Order: sequence, then structure tokens, then C-alpha cells
Amino acid sequence: MSASEPRNDSPDDDPLRYATDYHAPVLSHNVQNRLVTDLSGRYVDATLGGGGHARALLDVLDSGGRVLGIDRDGDALAAARRRLADEREMGRFRAVRGNFGRLKELLEAEEFVPVDGLLLDLGVSSHQLDVSERGFSFQDEGPLDMRMDPRRGLTARQIVNEWSEHELRNVLRRYGEERRAGPIARAIVEARPLDTTRGLAEVVKGAVPPPGETKTLARVFQALRIVVNAELEELEQALAQSTKVVRTGGRIAVISYHSLEDRRAKRYLRYGNFEGEPKRDLYGNLVAPWIETPRGPIEAQEAEVEANPRARSARLRVAERRDQEEVGPPAPPTS
Repeated sequence: MSASEPRNDSPDDDPLRYATDYHAPVLSHNVQNRLVTDLSGRYVDATLGGGGHARALLDVLDSGGRVLGIDRDGDALAAARRRLADEREMGRFRAVRGNFGRLKELLEAEEFVPVDGLLLDLGVSSHQLDVSERGFSFQDEGPLDMRMDPRRGLTARQIVNEWSEHELRNVLRRYGEERRAGPIARAIVEARPLDTTRGLAEVVKGAVPPPGETKTLARVFQALRIVVNAELEELEQALAQSTKVVRTGGRIAVISYHSLEDRRAKRYLRYGNFEGEPKRDLYGNLVAPWIETPRGPIEAQEAEVEANPRARSARLRVAERRDQEEVGPPAPPTS
């Protein structure tokens, strides 16, 4: 199959086909149809979660197809291994613990290079939000943690209680795109110490007018979570390594849930860099390691959004790896 072949993007009859109590993957039908180019190929789900997308990929691959999953969350790995126990026994699936920012190193250690397809489904899983002890949700009482790998690293509690007002304001503006970052940061500093998600939520609500409280809370918690898990740095590292692990003609699929992620994915898949600066040959043609297929994001159909509201903000971008010597059409204006 090639980038020019038509794809079946008609609505999925059952958008929750691959959902479990752990997580409901979004756009799985589109991922199946657009990521797979070789039914006997090797595919990587670098953000494994509960194994929903891995299950979807295995369902369309033949007996020779293989899927390797990567996740830094031990709960996710355990859930996926249980779900795909039969596929593990048949040698069609295996999972490793690690950060997808170390993509090349992890795949080389597993002797799983090159690959035919790479999936990055970004953000937080339903399970992580639902388990209050993980501290990801502002709707439940829990510790201010937010680590995807609970074994190590910075916690949200450290940021909230130890970082300066200036640093907090920058975090909320940069990673939450929150216009009330100043008053919120000031209120947090004045309310210290803060130890729980509910305590932080009450402080935030007290610092902003009632309309839009929920969206403000979502942006604040998003900002903290991104910093705790170095999510944007990990994403850039994974994208930069993708050209070293995906074969020519293979594909990458990236599902993002907010503009900070989507902007990085779009720029890298369109131009091969994160600045959005096109590189041209002597004839003005775009030179880039990927070609989008299609150009622009794929969004969930209405039926999937109704079944799984999280799908509303999802944006899927797919690109095909091309030879470094190939050139594309003249580059359009950057954005």
C-alpha cells in the first residue's frame, strides 16, 4: 500500500470496540486503516496504555505481524499484558517499560528495528484520571503526584509548594495557555502548603471568576502534568528519533489532545523540524523526511465523540517515511 491509495475512513460501526475499563482508545479505526502498510510488518505502540490500539493493530495484521508496546506506567503494562496474553504466547506481542523519548534505544535493545509503523497516542489515560491516588484529576481527592512513572521524578506537590510565583506563572502560561496565570500563581503561593488535588482545585477556583472554572482547572492540571512528566520534551525526542526507526515507506501516526502537542507533531511531520521552517532544494521544492497522508489532521466522527467524549479534542496526523533524497512540492506558508 502507498500514500496515494484511498483509505476507508468511513465511521466505525462500534467506536468503543477496543475500550475496556482501563481506557477507551480514540480513532482506532483510522489508525488501523492508515498506519498499516504491511500486514506482516512490525509495529510499535510507543504509548501502550491498556493495549487498546495494540489490540486494534493485531486484529488487522496477519499471523506474521508483530506489535511491540512501550509504556512507563507499570499499571498500563500489566493491563496490556493481561489483555493480550494470548498474543504474547504466540509471539505476536510484547511490551517493555520505558519512556518513548528513548525510542531508538528501546527498540534496538529489543532488536525491533526497522519498523513499518509507529504510533504515539499522547496525553493521559482514562485509568490514570480515574485512580485518585495518582493525582491526575481535579475532580477527586488525591495526592498532588501526577507522575506517569510513580517510581521516580518530580511531583506536582514539589512544583506547587517549592517553585517561585514567577516560575509557577510561567508554567501555567506556557503549558496550560492560561491567561489568568498571574492571579492563580499568586493564590497558590499564598495558600501553601498544598498537599491534595482538591486543595489545589479550591485555591484555583477561588482565584478566577465562576464562569469557566472547569476549563481553567483543566488547563492548570494539564500544565502541571506536562512539566512533571516532561511530556513535550519526550514528544520531541520521539519524533526526532522516528526517522531512525521507521523504514522508508513506513508510517507514523500521532494522536494529540491539545495545541502544544499538535503544533509540534504538525511541524515535524510537515517540515522535519519543530520551528516550522521549510527546507528547500535549489528548485524551491520542500525537502523533508515525511509526507503527510492526508495533509492535515483527522478528527473523530460524531458517533465516536458521543460514545467517548474524550475523542472530541483528538487530532490524528499520519505521515509516510520517504527517502531523504526525495523532494516534495514547494513548501506552503508556515503556521
